Amino acid sequence: MNVKHKILASLLVCLLPVVCLAKDLQIGVSMALFDDNFLTIVRTSMQKEMQKEQVKGQIEDAKGDVAQQLQQVQNFIGQGVDAIIVNPVDTNAVKPIMDQASKAGVPLIFVNRRPAAELTGKMAYVGSDSELAGRLQMEALAKNLNYKGNVAILLGDLANESTRERTKGVKAVIANYPGLKITQQQTAKFTRNDAVDVVSNWLTAGDDIQAIAANNDEMAIGALQALGKNASHILVAGVDGTPDALQMIKNGKMVATVFQDAKGQGEGAVQTAVKLAKGENAQKLVDIPFQLITKENMAKFTTMNQK
Repeated sequence: MNVKHKILASLLVCLLPVVCLAKDLQIGVSMALFDDNFLTIVRTSMQKEMQKEQVKGQIEDAKGDVAQQLQQVQNFIGQGVDAIIVNPVDTNAVKPIMDQASKAGVPLIFVNRRPAAELTGKMAYVGSDSELAGRLQMEALAKNLNYKGNVAILLGDLANESTRERTKGVKAVIANYPGLKITQQQTAKFTRNDAVDVVSNWLTAGDDIQAIAANNDEMAIGALQALGKNASHILVAGVDGTPDALQMIKNGKMVATVFQDAKGQGEGAVQTAVKLAKGENAQKLVDIPFQLITKENMAKFTTMNQK
């Protein structure tokens, strides 16, 4: 073997370990709750985007448990994932998750629920402005009430940023109109069944209510179930733009909902995770805009948040 061939052979040997070490990107995802219609659409969107981006993904259900979510993140780090996506159980309890990811140098992307902590280093948030959702929802209700009447608010999970911000938006609109008044507000934890119970109790107590602003569609639908034939013609509006809510609008039972782009959030989270995992620049805040849905414009939204 001449000198030229020897040099080529040695170069190939040096390059072999690099080739062997090349691997697909791996992303770990911890969802607050699998058993949620909207978050199911977000999750499905992430799975499809991972296939499109040709990255491997492992998606875990935190089942509404903060400690379990932290354990999932620790497991992802132990497995050597290239990025982590978290849909937080409690937006006020994300500091330990951030500390773990930061210490390990693993990019961390929050999706749908904005953490109540400053994002540093290789961190980002992909989601929507929850206060705007509350404002859009309440403006639609106010218009249908002719700006007069008593409003009840169905609150989501009290530990959730979107509950606080959507409620803040609702209250900001009500404050603009002297004829509107908040008479009740109670949590139904974002669930349909809890909303049925809460609204049923309001009705039994004889509360004077003309409209219900629900922090999400599931609670709005629960409110409608409690109202039954709705002889009092209480107006109801939700947030998310789920297929079930659109059907309620089509049937004339729900006044409005606010489209939250579940697919856009899921896709954006994966795209941001891939960028950060590759060492590329990514926006700290990826805003996916809210849009008001009423009977007049609902047709264009009917296929957008399908599972």
